[in-house]
Amino acid sequence: MLNRSARQRLRLRLIRRADNVKQNLTILLIGIGIFMLGFVILVVAQFLLQESLAREIIALIGLIIAICGAIVAAFGYICLSILRIFRFLLTDITPANNSDQRHD
Repeated sequence: MLNRSARQRLRLRLIRRADNVKQNLTILLIGIGIFMLGFVILVVAQFLLQESLAREIIALIGLIIAICGAIVAAFGYICLSILRIFRFLLTDITPANNSDQRHD
């Protein structure tokens, strides 16, 4: 169970992460790039190398790289989409004080 200050710190950290749109997009694109690199290594090992232990090790390395890239891309996507929704739900919205309007 989180105490009040830890919950407040977590809330502020999530809001700050949601506000970094450019950084979140960069994380997403880096994750996609890492995933594609792992996928290409996996395809090369599967279709261009002869059957051997080295082929299987290279395929395993490609798979691990692809999984890491998918995790990074998922983190970037969550920050771009879900955290933005949470940001709007978590922040207190107060109506603007319109002093220019006359009440008759």
